[in-house]
Amino acid sequence: MGSRSVDLGLPVFPRQLALVSKSGVTSSDTPQTNLWLERSRLDGMMLSGVSYGIFALLTVQAAAALMQRPRYGGKIANNRIVLLFYIVITFVLGTISYAANARYTEMIWIDLRDIPGGPLKLIESSLKYRINVIALAAYFIMSWCMQALLLHRCFIIWCRARSVMIPMIVFYIAMIAMSILILIQASTGTIFFKMNTMLLYFCMEIGFTLTYTILVTNRLLTMRRRMKQAVAQYNSSTYDTVVLMLIESAMLYSVFCVALIVSIALNFDGVSNLFNLSITSVQGISQLLIIIRVARGRAITREWSTRVTATSAAPTSIVFLSDITDGVNMERMDTPEQDGVPLYSVQSAKTAKAEVCMA
Repeated sequence: MGSRSVDLGLPVFPRQLALVSKSGVTSSDTPQTNLWLERSRLDGMMLSGVSYGIFALLTVQAAAALMQRPRYGGKIANNRIVLLFYIVITFVLGTISYAANARYTEMIWIDLRDIPGGPLKLIESSLKYRINVIALAAYFIMSWCMQALLLHRCFIIWCRARSVMIPMIVFYIAMIAMSILILIQASTGTIFFKMNTMLLYFCMEIGFTLTYTILVTNRLLTMRRRMKQAVAQYNSSTYDTVVLMLIESAMLYSVFCVALIVSIALNFDGVSNLFNLSITSVQGISQLLIIIRVARGRAITREWSTRVTATSAAPTSIVFLSDITDGVNMERMDTPEQDGVPLYSVQSAKTAKAEVCMA
């Protein structure tokens, strides 16, 4: 039997020639080799919408947690305004990036669909339009803020040791310089998929994240070991939880960075589309997972870190709370036991002061 066309009831535009396939279904004359890039752009935008929704939800949860006073009067209560300002700034920047990408997606298939080259041309030359440069700039500024927070945490855990501060600050400045160079290139209308500097930036980004995770995790595990040496039956579950949280947070963002590095290096433009549009929200999600824990009083403060270092040298007794990460409350030492957990006194103020940040 001869093949015949099937009327799907769809409008036929002048630019779309009806072709009859072997299965009898009409198809468009759009080259099949270009459809994957267009589909990946649309799918990447939908994935970006999901990640932005999670980012917005976690932002609300973080703000709500920061408005509550932590248990035992932890230090986070004194810094809540700064953290609130931080999450508002990062959320605004993430929203600008998402809104710009969403608007350009509309332009691809609605506003500018009839330009020569069609949607494919618009996808490949996206940086020729200022709205995409704005989205890229919002991503970089958001990254600067979040990396600064990582530096702050790292310096607190390491008691501002110069051997850690100097290399990390140099790394941070190099990343800022690289991002500025990328923005200069982007303003000239270059093709995003051909920017080697973008590949280098993502490599630096994942290197910075992994370096931070290794430094902080190593420090926490060292603290855990010293606490176990000081107290035979010490419960180290809090350390394990914080270390696991750091690894999970770093892994989430690192997976997206690795996917972008591989796709850009191998010229898999479609894969780049899938992950690139979500990278801003994913970075925000990774940070908020930690901020929410900090806001709920489960962070490690500098005072707590230095006390652990001080008491680990020659400990005769320590302060041991049901939730040690809320910070050591010296007023709770007046009573021998609270909440069923025995409390101990610090060896001496002079010894603690002399041993601070020595390890």
